[in-house]
Amino acid sequence: MKKQLLALLLLAVPALALASGGSVDLKKANIDPENKESLQRGARTFVNYCMGCHSAQYQRYNRLARDIGLSEDEVIGNLMFTDSKIGDHMTIAMTSADAKNWFGAAPPDLTLVARVRGVDWLYTYLHSFYRDASRPFGVNNKIFPNVGMPNVLWRLQGVQEPVYKTVMDEDGHEHKVLESIELKQAGLQSPAEFDRTVRDLVNFLAYMGEPIKQQRMALGVKVLLFLLVFFVVAYLLKKEYWKDVH
Repeated sequence: MKKQLLALLLLAVPALALASGGSVDLKKANIDPENKESLQRGARTFVNYCMGCHSAQYQRYNRLARDIGLSEDEVIGNLMFTDSKIGDHMTIAMTSADAKNWFGAAPPDLTLVARVRGVDWLYTYLHSFYRDASRPFGVNNKIFPNVGMPNVLWRLQGVQEPVYKTVMDEDGHEHKVLESIELKQAGLQSPAEFDRTVRDLVNFLAYMGEPIKQQRMALGVKVLLFLLVFFVVAYLLKKEYWKDVH
């Protein structure tokens, strides 16, 4: 339990820092948590492109078989590329110590990232990488300046270039600021196809952050209906008991 709270706090720190830096124009993710085909595609993208560095240590593989419409054999054959067992957590071989030594900081666990950042932020972030030769991995991000992560989806998306504009500060000095980013080199997917890939990935990340959300919402509707019926019965019973009391 302490590890889960620590992971949530570590994820929240950069989110709070970003929030304090000003507002960000976010695109709407428009995910569909009930679309199991979308969740399956998102799971495939996650294990193929994200799990090289990021773990999902609070998610078990066998939950995918129960929750997103896959059999255990399909999970083992398509989403598990190590000797892990179906009941194991979705961890990676790279240790935090090695990651810190290689990259300067350990990539965060992504189990709860959608709850901390929000789905719109993740959706916008994954669309917002652009070429920046000054950065260690050759890319930067419009909504996460000086990000320390490469654009792992660049082969699908293509290469985006920054568009700058010149502004003048209060002292009369001119500065170039990022205005927009434009796709200059096409990737393996069309913009519409890449948009679906990102939306599916964000949908899966949102599912991992709260796997029982749909069941909880369905149960909530049933509870509210029960309380409505109970209120009517209780009200009629109250009238019956108090009708002769003046």
